[in-house]
Amino acid sequence: MINACLMQKRRAIGVLVHHVVLGQLLAKLLLATLQWFRILTPMRIAIYPGTFDPITFGHMDIIRRALRVVDTLVIGVALDSAKQPLFDVRTRAAMVEKDIEPLGIDAKRIVVKPFSGLLVNFAHEEKASLLIRGLRAVSDFEYEFQMASVNNKIAPDIETVFLTASDATHFISSRFVKQIARLGGDVSKFVSPDVAEMIRNEYLVGRG
Repeated sequence: MINACLMQKRRAIGVLVHHVVLGQLLAKLLLATLQWFRILTPMRIAIYPGTFDPITFGHMDIIRRALRVVDTLVIGVALDSAKQPLFDVRTRAAMVEKDIEPLGIDAKRIVVKPFSGLLVNFAHEEKASLLIRGLRAVSDFEYEFQMASVNNKIAPDIETVFLTASDATHFISSRFVKQIARLGGDVSKFVSPDVAEMIRNEYLVGRG
């Protein structure tokens, strides 16, 4: 009887060891498969361009959602002197970098770079295959559609992805934020505290 019990325990231990070894082999196989998958699957890199003068909660909404569909998001801060921005390009890039910090680990998948010249050329330099554009209203669509068509003509290998603004942010624009701040209004509902302070200081200096 005792021998029979010992035999049963040994068999049970043998089965357990077999399952553990098999589990380890399967884990190694799964890890190897994932590594090969990463090698064979190209990284999805996208450009989210804009002047970001300043960056708003609307921009941040698009950034968060773009990260769901791409591996790396390059935020291209355009020089764009035609718009006569309030902040220089380096300051705007710094504001973007500061605002993405609360994204935590996702912020590591974001690269902030100033650029000038053709957007598609910048995309090629960054090895990006996607352009992210935010649509606030129907009025944005005609301009964005034309730009997407032109970019596709110049660089057929780059696709444009449109993300519609959320209900909470569709009314926010950098232009309106600056107008409100210039007239002494509170912009804390549209931009981060750091950005709000920088705008306020900029207009205080201008008035002085």
